[in-house]
Amino acid sequence: MKRFFVFAVALIFACPVLSQELTSLYEARQFEQGGHTLNYRILFPENFDSSKPYPLVLFLHGAGERGNDNASQLTHGGKLFADNREAGQFPAVVVFPQVPKDDYWAAVEVDREQQPFTFNYAIDAEPTESMALLMGLLDQLMGKPFVDTQRIYVGGLSMGGMGTYEILARKPDVFAAAIAICGGANPATAKRYRDGLPLWAFHGERDDIVAPSLSVNMVDAINAAGGNAKLTLYPDANHNSWDSTFAEPELLPWLFSHQL
Repeated sequence: MKRFFVFAVALIFACPVLSQELTSLYEARQFEQGGHTLNYRILFPENFDSSKPYPLVLFLHGAGERGNDNASQLTHGGKLFADNREAGQFPAVVVFPQVPKDDYWAAVEVDREQQPFTFNYAIDAEPTESMALLMGLLDQLMGKPFVDTQRIYVGGLSMGGMGTYEILARKPDVFAAAIAICGGANPATAKRYRDGLPLWAFHGERDDIVAPSLSVNMVDAINAAGGNAKLTLYPDANHNSWDSTFAEPELLPWLFSHQL
């Protein structure tokens, strides 16, 4: 089995064009650690007060949005949180980091000889460079007065869904709740999650890239380990189940209802 950091097939799904109006809402920044750099975009709520604590959301993109333009990671999900900012319903600080083309969120080997792909998650491996940088960025943000450390959330899709499951194991006491879209992980990692962790997983039943059984197995494992996970399966959705997920009216109310 070879190690791949590329899901070329994921590129068959059409990517909406990012508008300048959307990207302008998210401030472009960089985080540096150990001689390495992580690009990210950050969205602040309306009438932001740096002395006031807000919920923090980390959103992890999929393989098709990797690169160094510090913009593509907003392709899926960027509008969701921008619309929420405009509505002012759930004021929050939202961060979209970006993985370079040659890296990956999770430590995983991918066999693409057949579809759906086969994934071998290395649960005891060192974090990838991007995951290590992401955790460093998270630690830095948690030290800011504008971050409510009782209300930190993580979510992601596809490659980012896998990164979501992994960071929950690497930082088990940090997150109040999580969203994982068409992702997967080794179910054994669920034992490392904090007790009672609320997680909402989503998957398309026709997904021919990442098998829906990966989400089913993770939800079962999380609940068996004392978590509080639920799963929504979309009968007609393929790998781009994020479209249906972002249309869920209870998605953000559910997410922001949780705190440590």
